[in-house]
Amino acid sequence: MFYQNLALMLSDWLQKTMRMHLGCYCDLCQLPIHTPLPLKTSDREHAKRKETTRQRIGRNDIEWESIWCDSCKEHFAPTTRCSRCGLTTLTQTDQCGQCLAHPPLWSKLYCVGDYKLPLSSYVHRFKYQQQFWHAKPLAALLSERIDATPDLIASVPLHWQRQLMRGFNQSDLLAKQLGKRLDIEIEPNLFSRVKSTPQQKGLNKKQRQQNLRNAFRLNASPQQKHIAIFDDVVTTGSTIHHLCQLLLDAGVETIDIYCICRTPETDNSI
Repeated sequence: MFYQNLALMLSDWLQKTMRMHLGCYCDLCQLPIHTPLPLKTSDREHAKRKETTRQRIGRNDIEWESIWCDSCKEHFAPTTRCSRCGLTTLTQTDQCGQCLAHPPLWSKLYCVGDYKLPLSSYVHRFKYQQQFWHAKPLAALLSERIDATPDLIASVPLHWQRQLMRGFNQSDLLAKQLGKRLDIEIEPNLFSRVKSTPQQKGLNKKQRQQNLRNAFRLNASPQQKHIAIFDDVVTTGSTIHHLCQLLLDAGVETIDIYCICRTPETDNSI
């Protein structure tokens, strides 16, 4: 496992180095990206951008990490959604009918898009093929959706056995990249997964809730009142529901959810 992860990290480094020296090509259409931003911005320009759109700029921001041309980025353009649950709606709304009837424990859910191609392929390659270089562009896309920043970002934990087998926690890596862009504190160890549970894939909403009962622990009572939880993919919301309950019990007032993909719910997920 150690040598496998080392080889993957070297592959990650080689990919980024080749991109830097050979020029930028769109990852989807393979055509050159003709208008990249400069690698470094002047102090004046950086300060101006940070003041006007803080959500899109981090204190260590020196480049726009896009791997797509402007035309292909339209595949990831925002769509109308319920701001509360993140599911698609005919018009943009603060709360859909389902949220009005059964409001979730969090206040807002921010996502890049639905779990479908081509976005889902990048999550899959990042998560299961260890293509870590996709964390920056995915976090950059998400940062453009966020209109209010929390005091702290926490990530959904993996059980230690699963993290040992995988070698990393995908939500941690994505949260760290987003935290850099938004200049927000990251706490990857706020939660622990104390019970190893079967994979959630293929389970409906009720089964997922039962599967995750007593699976998480809050390691410390946070002092922050506005916290965001980062999960790479939100399906039924069962995982983040349990984590939100822990935060609310600890006195947190506002909880936002950050994710790359929101999976549309089906009849089977209820």
